[in-house]
Amino acid sequence: MKNEPIIEPQNIISSGVKAFFTTRAFNSIEDAPGELNYDIDNVYLPIQKHTNAVHVLNSDMTQVIADAVVTDRKGILIGVQVADCVPVLLYDRQRSVIGAVHAGWRGTAKLILKNAIITMQERFNSSAEDILIAMGPSIRQCCYEAGADVKEAVAEATGENSCCQVKNGKYFIDLLSANRYQAVSMGIPADNIWQSDDCTFCNPELFYSYRYAKGTTGRQGGFIGMW
Repeated sequence: MKNEPIIEPQNIISSGVKAFFTTRAFNSIEDAPGELNYDIDNVYLPIQKHTNAVHVLNSDMTQVIADAVVTDRKGILIGVQVADCVPVLLYDRQRSVIGAVHAGWRGTAKLILKNAIITMQERFNSSAEDILIAMGPSIRQCCYEAGADVKEAVAEATGENSCCQVKNGKYFIDLLSANRYQAVSMGIPADNIWQSDDCTFCNPELFYSYRYAKGTTGRQGGFIGMW
């Protein structure tokens, strides 16, 4: 792929909504698609702490600790920031509700995506079959070596072992598949889920990767908004 500032998931294409994932080439909110070229004051990012907390955004734009944001507000761009973790965007095409989720291994083990879907259902009466989900670039199983504690936590959350492979006695975790499993287990049709094939670790020229950088690095994000 070219080093373009954004990647737009093909399933969330609708009049009045735009979803996109950023790359290293994304310099500012001015790089966002035309309709979502919002003032920075209308962009909401939660304070991410690898929790299972879902924030329902209303008129108060004060940042809170959460790893998922759900809202039915228009004119607001919500998002999460990542550098290997899975950025997930949600859109209820019937109720006009959007969500953004930060799913690292801790959030995945704590069922953060499942909690976001439940919040959409309980607060906005969303139906699973109406929710579209897009999962952006993240570290893939080919590069995500982890310890037994991570393997066990993710396996417990998914209820299966297909999200982990053992190579030469080492565990390799598939966070994207683990989150996909959570979505499908909540009744989201498989056809409603789009996922990026890009691995952040394999493509350091395109994406920030905490593991590749062995520490401090930048962040890309996943954003969604309605107008």
